Amino acid sequence: MTDPLGFSSHNHARCIAGSVATVEAACAAQKLQLTPVRRRVLEILLQEHRALGAYEILDILRAEGLGSQPPVAYRALEFLTAHGFAHRIERLNAFVACATPGEDHAAAFLICRVCDHVAEAATEPAAGRLGVTAREAGFRIERAVLEAEGVCPNCRQDADA
Repeated sequence: MTDPLGFSSHNHARCIAGSVATVEAACAAQKLQLTPVRRRVLEILLQEHRALGAYEILDILRAEGLGSQPPVAYRALEFLTAHGFAHRIERLNAFVACATPGEDHAAAFLICRVCDHVAEAATEPAAGRLGVTAREAGFRIERAVLEAEGVCPNCRQDADA
C-alpha cells in the first residue's frame, strides 16, 4: 500500500537527507543561519515521523553533548517553526518536521492515537466550510490549525490481525 501522507514505510535515510538539503538551501537563499543545534533538532524530528515534545528533544541533545538547558531546544524549535521547517502540533504540545519545507502552505495533521505518528496533508482552510463561515462573518483567516486524531493504517492493520 502506497501512502502519500507518510504512514507507509520508505527510504528513511533519503527522506532525512532530502529534507535537510531542502532546508539548507532555503536557509542559504534567505540568509538564515542553520546552526548545528538547529540542524540536529531538524534531523531528530525527521528521524521520528512522530510528534516530539521539547523535553524529548532536549534529552537527545543532552546525550549528544549539544546542550542541557531547555532554551537550547526551544530556540531551535522556534527557529524551525518560524521559518516553516517544522510545525507545532497543538493537541500534543509537540513538534514535527514539515513534510514540504520551504513551500508556503497550510497544513493539516493526521495524528495516530496508537503510535503517535503524524502525517501532514495540504489543506486550504479559507476555501472550505470554515472559509465560507469566516467570509460570511466578515472575518479574514490568517492562520488555522487543523488536527485530526484517529488510527493510522499500520495500527489498524495490526489491530485487525
